[in-house]
Amino acid sequence: MATIKREHADAPDRNTDPLSGEAGAHPVGAGLGAAAGGAAIGAAGGAVAGPAGAAVGAVVGGVLGGLAGKEVAESYDPTVEDAYWREAYTTRPYYDKTATYAEYRPAYRYGWESRSKHAGKTFDQVEPALGRDWEMARAESRLAWDKAKHATRDAWERLENAKSGPACGVKS
Repeated sequence: MATIKREHADAPDRNTDPLSGEAGAHPVGAGLGAAAGGAAIGAAGGAVAGPAGAAVGAVVGGVLGGLAGKEVAESYDPTVEDAYWREAYTTRPYYDKTATYAEYRPAYRYGWESRSKHAGKTFDQVEPALGRDWEMARAESRLAWDKAKHATRDAWERLENAKSGPACGVKS
């Protein structure tokens, strides 16, 4: 059986991008990009050349869609976002002093992840869908959507309004 040699056996997994070698690849974002749009668009475009063209188009479109999804997923740093909200959540107007950061954290994460997933749309455009899906995203949070949506919007808008730089949690 083959073994995988790591440069530093004691180093944590850097989730290295297979194309660039950079740390922080987001396979979920790449996969979502490939599945959500690239493959379908490629198949539709290739269909002009018949079934074989549709198959080739789906593969090419899937690769391109995966790269687009990766770019969106890597446009923010979840570690920076989590650290920011851990410090800032008590200063927000919707903050309830009976709720801990563990209650708010899933709502903030839902906001920054949803912003990446729905690039090009406003929070108001997707809020009904986010509300419907909150039950699955809430993890350990006891917050109902009517309270969680404020933190979710806050995290969404932080990414939307960020210009660049690691201090904003958005990679340049």
